[in-house]
Amino acid sequence: MAETYYDILGVKKDATSDQIRKAYRKLARKHHPDVNPGNKSAEERFKKVATAYDVLGDEQKRKNYDEFGDASQSSGFDPAKAREYAKWQDTRQRRSSGGFEDGPTEFDFSDFFGGGGQRGGPRRGGDLHGTVQLDFRKAIDGTEVSFELPDHGTVRVRIPPGAETGSTIRIPGRGSPGARGGPSGDLIIETEVGAHAWLRRSGLDLSFDLPIDLDEAYSGATIDVPTFDGPVSLKVPPRSQSGAKLRLRGKGIKRKDERGDLIVVLDVRIPDRADEALAAALRASKQAYSKPVRGELVL
Repeated sequence: MAETYYDILGVKKDATSDQIRKAYRKLARKHHPDVNPGNKSAEERFKKVATAYDVLGDEQKRKNYDEFGDASQSSGFDPAKAREYAKWQDTRQRRSSGGFEDGPTEFDFSDFFGGGGQRGGPRRGGDLHGTVQLDFRKAIDGTEVSFELPDHGTVRVRIPPGAETGSTIRIPGRGSPGARGGPSGDLIIETEVGAHAWLRRSGLDLSFDLPIDLDEAYSGATIDVPTFDGPVSLKVPPRSQSGAKLRLRGKGIKRKDERGDLIVVLDVRIPDRADEALAAALRASKQAYSKPVRGELVL
């Protein structure tokens, strides 16, 4: 565990102010640079002791340190906002993991309480970053997610159609508050899209494997295939090979004015039950090949 200020001074957490002061004076004399000239280790220890006493020797600073730990030492730290965040975090942890409309939402509040060490005039607040998990279909169609943020209440964000893992949405002014009258930062949402059971995605294009039987592959067929716009008739040409790709234009993902394609990859399936008549017919079918099926195989 990290060394605490109490550890540095060698006192217990319930030590009195007088005990803290005595411990500091003893250690300060021991490690003071004048007593240890040229001793870098003693110099570093002296600095740690001074820092620890600066916090624990001040009633308000000690109180904040006991409640919030090292975070209380950030420049611009606001205890009220820190308590609000802790309350929000506790509420969120008590919700089920699927409590949000489209899956858990994780936020980085590293800039929420101020920091940066800057002084002077107004300063813009830090951006607040969040990641939201989306179901594949809802990412394609677009959806709305909502969550609670400290000092902001319920925030609703519309995820436009076509979102993919890594897509970002910026909501101005919904990040951490600015310092000394400065503007608030932005809320930046990044999407993480779950996998589909059988669809694959490449940009705005979708693809999937379509099982067909021997008759459909050899003689050709018209097959109804599912799309996000409803079933579409797909014509399978005669003598189609397994792995052949057929493209349905405009049936992929829609994003603004763009629309991808749906690519159907044929997967020829042979019968899974023994049939002597079929076996005899297949043996006879060898004469129908225009060239040996492995004639081009060269290592």
